[in-house]
Amino acid sequence: KYSHSRELLNDSEHVVREDVASTRLYFVNASLQRVTFSSSVGVSLPCPAGGAPHAVLRWYLAAGDDIYDVPHIRHVHANGTLQLYPFSPSAYNSIIHDNEYFCTAENQAGKIRSPSIHIKAVFREPYTVRVADQRSMRGNVAVFKCLIPSAVQEYVSVVSWEKDTVSIVPGNRFFLTSFGALYISEVQKEDALSTYRCITKHKYSGETRQSNGARLSVMDPTESTPSLLDSFQSGEVQVGHIVELPCIASGYPNPTIRWLKDGRPLPADSRWTRRTSGLTISDLRLEDSGNYICEVTNSFGSKEVTGHLNVQFMIFFSMQHTVTIYGTPRIVTSFSERVVLPGEPFSLMCAAKGAPPPTITWTLDDEPVARDLSRVRTSQYTLSDGSTVSHVNISSPQIRDGGVYRCAARNSAGSAEYQARINVRGPPRIRPMKNITAVAGRNSFINCRVIGYPYYSINWYKEGLLLPDNHRQVVYENGTLKLSDVQKVLDEGAYVCSVLIQPQLFITQTVYITVKVPPLIQPFDFPPTSIGKLMYIACVVSSGDMPIRITWRKDGQEIVPSSGITIDTKEFMSSLQISKVSLKHNGNYTCIASNDAATVSTERQLTVTVPPRFVVQPNNQDGIYGKAGILNCSVDGYPPPKVMWKHARAGIGNPQQYHPVPLTGRIQIMNNGSLLIRHVLEEDRGFYLCQASNGVGSDISKSMVLTVKIPAMITSHPNTTMAKKGHLKELNCTARGEWPIIIRWERGDTVIDPDRNPRYSIITSPNEKTDEVLSTLKLKPAEREDSVFFSCHAINSYGEGRGLIQLTVQEPPDPPELEVREVKDRSMNLRWTQRFDGNSVITCYDIEYKNKTDSWELKHATRNISPTNNQANIVDLHPASVYSIRMYSYNAIGKSEASKELTISTEEAQPDGPPMEVILQPVTSQSIRVTWKAPRKELQNGVIRGYQIGYRENGPGSNGQYSIVEMKATGDSEVYTLDNLKKFAQYGVVVQAFNRAGTGPSSSEINATTLEDVPSQPPQNIRAISVTSDEAVITWAEPPRMTLHGVLKGYRVVFWTVFPDGEWGEMQNITTTKEQVELRGLEKFTNYSIQILAYTQAGDGVRSKVLYIQTREDYPGPPAGIKTVPSSASSVVVSWLPPHKPNGIIRKYTIYCSSPGSGQPLPSEYEANPELLFYRITHLNHRQQYLIWAAAVTTAGRGNFSDKVTVEPAAKAPAKILSFGGTVTTPWMKEVRLPCSSVGEPTPTIKWTKDSEDTAIPVSLDGQRLILSNGTLVLRSVKAEDCGYYTCTATNTLGFDTIIVNLLVQVPPDQPRLTVSTTSTSSITLAWIPGDNGGSSIRGFVLQYSVDNTEEWKDVFISSSERSFKLDNLRCGTWYKVKLAAKNSVGAGRISEIIEAKTHGREPQFNKDQPVFTHINSSHARLNLQGWASGGCPISAVTLEFRPKGTWAWQNVRTNATTDVFLAELREATWYELKMKACNSAGCGNQSSQFATLDYDGSTIPPIKSPLEKNDDVKKLFSIGCPVILVTLGVALLFIIRKKRKEKRLKRLRDAKSLAEMLISKNNRSFDTPVKGPPQGPRLHIDIPRVQLLIEDKEGIKQIGERKRKQQRELFHTQCQGRVLSQPTASGTATPVNKGRNSMVSTESASSTYEELARAYEHAKLEEHLQHAKFEITECFISDSSSDQMTTGTNDNADSMTSMSTPSEPGICRFTASPPKPQDYDRGKNVAVPIPHRAKSDYCNLPLYMKSDPFFRKQSEHHDPCPVVPPREASIRGLAQRAYHTQGRHVTMDSAKHGGSSSISSSSTLPQRTLTMPGSSSSVAQSAAAAAATAAAAAASSSGATGGTPGGASSSSSKMGGSRDSLLESSSSGLGRLQKQRDGGAGAYSKSYTLV
Repeated sequence: KYSHSRELLNDSEHVVREDVASTRLYFVNASLQRVTFSSSVGVSLPCPAGGAPHAVLRWYLAAGDDIYDVPHIRHVHANGTLQLYPFSPSAYNSIIHDNEYFCTAENQAGKIRSPSIHIKAVFREPYTVRVADQRSMRGNVAVFKCLIPSAVQEYVSVVSWEKDTVSIVPGNRFFLTSFGALYISEVQKEDALSTYRCITKHKYSGETRQSNGARLSVMDPTESTPSLLDSFQSGEVQVGHIVELPCIASGYPNPTIRWLKDGRPLPADSRWTRRTSGLTISDLRLEDSGNYICEVTNSFGSKEVTGHLNVQFMIFFSMQHTVTIYGTPRIVTSFSERVVLPGEPFSLMCAAKGAPPPTITWTLDDEPVARDLSRVRTSQYTLSDGSTVSHVNISSPQIRDGGVYRCAARNSAGSAEYQARINVRGPPRIRPMKNITAVAGRNSFINCRVIGYPYYSINWYKEGLLLPDNHRQVVYENGTLKLSDVQKVLDEGAYVCSVLIQPQLFITQTVYITVKVPPLIQPFDFPPTSIGKLMYIACVVSSGDMPIRITWRKDGQEIVPSSGITIDTKEFMSSLQISKVSLKHNGNYTCIASNDAATVSTERQLTVTVPPRFVVQPNNQDGIYGKAGILNCSVDGYPPPKVMWKHARAGIGNPQQYHPVPLTGRIQIMNNGSLLIRHVLEEDRGFYLCQASNGVGSDISKSMVLTVKIPAMITSHPNTTMAKKGHLKELNCTARGEWPIIIRWERGDTVIDPDRNPRYSIITSPNEKTDEVLSTLKLKPAEREDSVFFSCHAINSYGEGRGLIQLTVQEPPDPPELEVREVKDRSMNLRWTQRFDGNSVITCYDIEYKNKTDSWELKHATRNISPTNNQANIVDLHPASVYSIRMYSYNAIGKSEASKELTISTEEAQPDGPPMEVILQPVTSQSIRVTWKAPRKELQNGVIRGYQIGYRENGPGSNGQYSIVEMKATGDSEVYTLDNLKKFAQYGVVVQAFNRAGTGPSSSEINATTLEDVPSQPPQNIRAISVTSDEAVITWAEPPRMTLHGVLKGYRVVFWTVFPDGEWGEMQNITTTKEQVELRGLEKFTNYSIQILAYTQAGDGVRSKVLYIQTREDYPGPPAGIKTVPSSASSVVVSWLPPHKPNGIIRKYTIYCSSPGSGQPLPSEYEANPELLFYRITHLNHRQQYLIWAAAVTTAGRGNFSDKVTVEPAAKAPAKILSFGGTVTTPWMKEVRLPCSSVGEPTPTIKWTKDSEDTAIPVSLDGQRLILSNGTLVLRSVKAEDCGYYTCTATNTLGFDTIIVNLLVQVPPDQPRLTVSTTSTSSITLAWIPGDNGGSSIRGFVLQYSVDNTEEWKDVFISSSERSFKLDNLRCGTWYKVKLAAKNSVGAGRISEIIEAKTHGREPQFNKDQPVFTHINSSHARLNLQGWASGGCPISAVTLEFRPKGTWAWQNVRTNATTDVFLAELREATWYELKMKACNSAGCGNQSSQFATLDYDGSTIPPIKSPLEKNDDVKKLFSIGCPVILVTLGVALLFIIRKKRKEKRLKRLRDAKSLAEMLISKNNRSFDTPVKGPPQGPRLHIDIPRVQLLIEDKEGIKQIGERKRKQQRELFHTQCQGRVLSQPTASGTATPVNKGRNSMVSTESASSTYEELARAYEHAKLEEHLQHAKFEITECFISDSSSDQMTTGTNDNADSMTSMSTPSEPGICRFTASPPKPQDYDRGKNVAVPIPHRAKSDYCNLPLYMKSDPFFRKQSEHHDPCPVVPPREASIRGLAQRAYHTQGRHVTMDSAKHGGSSSISSSSTLPQRTLTMPGSSSSVAQSAAAAAATAAAAAASSSGATGGTPGGASSSSSKMGGSRDSLLESSSSGLGRLQKQRDGGAGAYSKSYTLV
């Protein structure tokens, strides 16, 4: 078998074959360079040359030696095939089996020689292949390489790879490279579960090998720089082949690969393919050679690998002689004649081809072109096709640069020229010309070197005659004169060049030609002669210019006169005389004559003939067989005689019997005539005749006899033979040769002497018939050491022969040396070495093993293991068991002894059983709870460390791959929740337990489906069509199936009106199961917003984008109102309001006027502009009544008529207002106009007032308020306080008229209440309750969030219908800040309280149960990074710092590994300190340790005390003292800061206390005065929505409390921020509160200060109705800005205010006033209300403090229950001052009775903070001043017993909370009255003040 390339170059093939049809010699396979074969197979190699007709084929060694046959080793067949037979290692001969050969082909056409072919034999050698374990990050590429020993790497190749004994089919993620590597792309965790092996095959023997099994360790991705796994090196490749340049790297993020060639990106070429393995280039070309760079880059760094690729032509041919190809140059590209201007650059190019490439030179007018670097430059280069290109560049030509330019191309084969004239414009002139010497008889050229241009002509003259004047003269156009066959007499003389430059103007130049006549030698010749004669020859010159020099040469050497030779030279003659001719005078004689013109010569040959004669005569001689022999026969003569040898067999000496000796490679005739026999054979013996002749005289001959002597030689012996150990063995050897023959036996290099070693005996017996000697060596018996080479030596006088016999003594093999390579839980890997195979091929192995305690009779065995294996896996072992193992080997002879017995303990095993009772329970639409129990105890095989939960989606489109999560074991029962699953998808779940050994079997797959969820996408292809003015059709298509997340139940169509002012109407929805709905009963000509959603069992899905539609126009409704007033005696003015339902665009209004008594049947009609809402009707009759009505008109037609009004024109009319009252809504900060147009005679005056409680206050006119001349009130930049009822009064002397306008100002919405619903490792789910919408519907929400320690806020926009939102893709274990704001048509409202929430997860911690180190030796330590628990967040990096104890410098190691890390290059016997830090997104965990490396002998070292430890006491004192000092300084600084802050607050406290005393003095109504019936007279409402008091002075609180200590019977305790505010009860205990960090913490303080309360008091003092003001607390905060936590202060029970407890820290408490008081119902009844519904009774419009009176409570019994109405809708007049209501956050106080007393209860919702106030039955109400003074200290809660057991205890409790804007309204009755009733009175009424 051999391989070769068939790529041949066309050119080389053409050169080699020399056109097969003509030369008949060619190469069949000229590319063959190397043949490798197996020693057990052999090889046949045909000669790679041939010819036609048949050529003689011969083989030679590279040194030129002939090839001869070696029996059974080498043979050349007749057809030219060289055959090397199979041979044993003992017969190996490097000259034959590892050498270079070549073959020749010869016929009549000539002889050719093939290239040298290296033939090499290879032996079967034992070898193993190996694969190393690899590591890779998940998502990277893993590379496995098959490691083949270098000794056989050339012959062994990888044929396949196996994964768990299954052949890997390339594709998907597995790729096999051309050089045998296995690439695994996108590595997954499952890849670590398999074993990988490579399969190799020997190229020549066909033997296959299987490697060991290698494993892949898969790590989680960690940030790292790229590292190269496989790369390429420089190399040479042939043209047309394919080359693969590997470049594979790993890293995270995954690196990108860029290829460069010679520093530039790869060109676009389909031959270049980037694969997983690297770069593949097909169909290689020469231009692909270059430097290739593979750059590997990611965000952490880059690597590169560089290599050079050399693409070559491989020309495989050779001739017998060196062949050089020559080609005469030829000009292939030239320049033409041209004309240029001075200074105009020009360039001349000349290209020539030839072999070898020619060199080009330039001349100008026969002078070399001078290089002037400033003007003239020449260049020359060679192209790839062998062309030589040369340029002449002249940058600034001058006149002298004109002329004839000639380019001459020359090489060793010849030359070629080209010339053309370049004319440079300018005055013509002729260059100076040198005189010329011409040689007679030759041609001569004369150039007229004209420069400048133009000129008319060039002429030549000689002696006044215009040339040419004969046939030998030619004048060319360029002015060159040619003289052919120059003659001295005719042509010598002066020549004139005449140039006509202008008419009649010539320039001339003269040149003189001198003609020289060369010598002419008369012919002469040498006559024939022989030895001894005389010789005379004369050389005569018949013509030529004198002087003439004559010389003689012989065979090229000048003849020196000597004895026998004389030279006689005269003026024109020279003679050569030889006195006695001899053989040495033979040769070529040359006579040379020369003069100034030329040198001529004549050569003749002198031949001296000599008949042949013997110099050395042949004599009889002996030849030795196998040696070279020369038969001497030397002759001379002239011509040299031809020697011919003839041969006759021995015994025949007659000349007739002689035959010519065939001349072969073995027999040749030497140059001196002797016969050379390279290898004498027996048939060469006999008579030889040497015959010589040269045609002179007679032939001569002489005979001789050649006797062939046979040296002693071994004719028969076995090359190899076998013997069994312990048996007799005979070795035979047959020899022949000249007698006597001596036989000697040797063992190795030692002569065998039977006398000294009786084991050996030698018997020699001659055979006279065959002239042979037989010798036998007997071995009695054969031993192992006899397996050597024995040699049989035959010796005689002529030589020595040797026969090598390789004796192999066979015996049972030695037992293998067994070793344990790897021990696992149920298997072990054994490896053995077979040291001695008994000189017989191992046929198989047996392995036996048993339990240590059992006998070998109970053994288990693995039989017939293949001899090609040197390792085996023993499986089905029991974990943690002790085994004894032994091994046997077998060959053809027998069985070996047992190997050395090994004792092995198996390791802990993976669990054998799966987890039990696996139960799946869907929790949410994206989570499933998995519960299970540990595997059975007997199947655990160790301590269960944790579990792997595999889950996969079982549905169409899923890839079937399990996703794996891992958790640590906590006990016998486990639970885990799978998050982030697909909604409403079926999942299959398996659970596996793992221990230190690995993972056990998985449980059976159990399926569960996640709960349904709402659809994540809206319906598709939504279309809306307006059918009529009140009907529309909506169609849609079902959402994508994958987004339903459940079973589709139907669709919901949500629609609402969008009014022209941007406000939204009430949302309506229709549910349907169809994909079409008809909306009926719509408002006519109205804009509607429509959204459609799909819903499942889980609820409504995502709404579609808003679709807008407008219903069609219809007849308009009647005008909303109409007024008529007389304006004069004959005219009236009509005004009206637009229709409530215009149902289209009002095109005009029609006014109808009729007079009932006029007798006219039809009314008069007037048309009014739709923009004007009034019309003046004239030409009416005075004092006649008219009926007037109006109607609106749209494109659909006229609408309904308005009400008819009666009017009578009058000369004098009372004041009337044409404008209408009603409700006007406007956004804040805008300008609003309230019209008040009036008529009357005399002209009325206009006055505007604004209602304030029951008083009308004139509108003050300033820059913000303005009344126009037409009565319109202009309010600029309206604010919330501008809301209210405005009254316009028009007055004249005859009367007045009024209208009331209710102005509603829309403001941004109130802040929502934001809470946290749930959290996970990557998400936070938020919920909220919207606040007041500010009078305009909420359009959406803006959610902002940021990481806790940053201020980089991110915005999320949320639909107005949403009340919850899930923040996804958050960092694990991280605190986030979140805030929310609502938006309406006015703008964004106030931001909610900032809450904080933390995603699940914590920083890594090192498991104390895990060892820090798994292995330590003298220079390395292996760290166990598996001990790090991730804390629920993936570990991103692990940083290690270590140093020898007692040193300062730390060595740093950063890794992303999660298993093991090695610390290398450690000092032996040294203690080290180690610090580890593992980080994830939640933080970093630290672990410190100390360790010591082992000593050089593996022993441990004792602890040492470093020099630094000697100062431990100082270090400890320093480490303790520093923190103490720092803490002390911090406390002192904090104390100073708080003291200064306290002093500032004390001043404000005193101001608040004074204010409280003023309030109590104004509110000194007796609590004992009964009140019968409802309170009379107007009552003042004070609305203080945001007030805070700062209370710090305890003494002030005590003083206020002393005034009312008789009425105080309860002790108030305050706790804030979710803590219990309590009074002593029967148990006297308080509820404990968790003080840990809450995920919802308020971060804003209250908004206003006590100054607002003072302003409210000033307003109340004017009315002196403070007694009806009621205050309630909404929230309490700690004022200390250093902490968001609340503190609690408690004291023991007391009966007076002096013992009231206060918080341990200063606090801030907020209170608000009660809602507005009741308004006049009748007055507000007819006013338009812009709300959907109103209360059903007057009682429902009363404020809470009036509803609590018994009088009103009795009235409520006769009415329907009040509906739940938002505070904006509670009272029309209450809108004059907008209250901040709670809307779902409203909290009221609960009053409960113990022991059967009646109770009044109210519910509340407190999502974040609550305040609980239990109290005793004896509490009384406190005054407002006392409450204000104790605002930060206590909260009063009152309850009373109206019956039951006297003295019985009762308690009341109330939860109070909400945001800072919340308003808490109490529904309790007057506490003072209830206290009086308890004392026996009845019907008492009093007002209570509660301050918290």
